Amino acid sequence: MGLINIWEKAMKKIDWLDVALIKFSTAAFVLFVITVWPAAMNLVHSIHWGWFLAALIILAARPFYRAYIK
Repeated sequence: MGLINIWEKAMKKIDWLDVALIKFSTAAFVLFVITVWPAAMNLVHSIHWGWFLAALIILAARPFYRAYIK
């Protein structure tokens, strides 16, 4: 049994609440890393906000398209 098959089985058990909790835990982890590692905070503060907006648009395009347009 390959790793992909194991992952596909596990994904079938996940519901919307699990996905929401994964998102929130990822956001909390990122905030934790930025808080405890000063170099990470300096990096985030040195990047122009437009790059984060561009990343948001690029990363959200496919899910938005699949959920609302297709």
